[in-house]
Amino acid sequence: MAFIQCQFYSEVLNLSTSMTVILPQQTTTQIGMKNKIMSERHQTLYLLHGFSDDDTIWTRRTSIERYVAPLGLAVVMPQFHHSFYTDMKYGNKYWTFLTEELPSIAQSFFPLSDAREDNFVAGLSMGGYGALKWALNRPDQISAAASLSGVTDIVSHVKHSDLGPIFSLVFGDEDISGTENDLLSLIKETHRNEQKPKLYQCCGTEDFLYEDNLHFKQLCEKTNYDVTSDFGPGDHEWGYWDKKIQDVLAWLPLKANQRT
Repeated sequence: MAFIQCQFYSEVLNLSTSMTVILPQQTTTQIGMKNKIMSERHQTLYLLHGFSDDDTIWTRRTSIERYVAPLGLAVVMPQFHHSFYTDMKYGNKYWTFLTEELPSIAQSFFPLSDAREDNFVAGLSMGGYGALKWALNRPDQISAAASLSGVTDIVSHVKHSDLGPIFSLVFGDEDISGTENDLLSLIKETHRNEQKPKLYQCCGTEDFLYEDNLHFKQLCEKTNYDVTSDFGPGDHEWGYWDKKIQDVLAWLPLKANQRT
């Protein structure tokens, strides 16, 4: 695998930012690794970080590089600060950056496929929210999305969280119910659409977001949305996410024509 720490300029954000990238590499003599490649243009997982972290965190807290090596899957991990993957009321346009500029830049820098069926997104906590939000709003770009301990009820979270000052910067004083930021509303509005992403969610039963995730699952089932849910012992911590990202990778609809 190739490991790349990429600093680049964003026209949307009007600043220099970063992404950490893992690319498939064909090897035969690398000890302890079974690397695969799939094609000239790689299937890609956009892997989003949580509230307290940055684009390096998945490689520092998990073995994501080792997990994807035999899958021939590229991983793009971008930097999003405290944005909640949103065009902030008082800040930068991170939603526009995520859905419009980032894929274009990543695909221009690296051999990544631009086909919908080859693009997936996953994330934890705030990143789980961002992953579901991207897929539900732009199913033309993303074919599968996974949330690990994600914020699935952002409306309630904004009202009851102790992150009030941050949410004021992100959403202002506006009611976000029924908007593109409201995952529960998006499920109700999009479940009859012809093109819908596959969804995966997991959350530990000891996690403070468990009840919200359970509600999200129930709503998906009520609307006949294609969701795979995994609830069991676990808390809001990296030991849990390191295990569950492996389940996410096993769940992704990867191509079968991989070669060693």
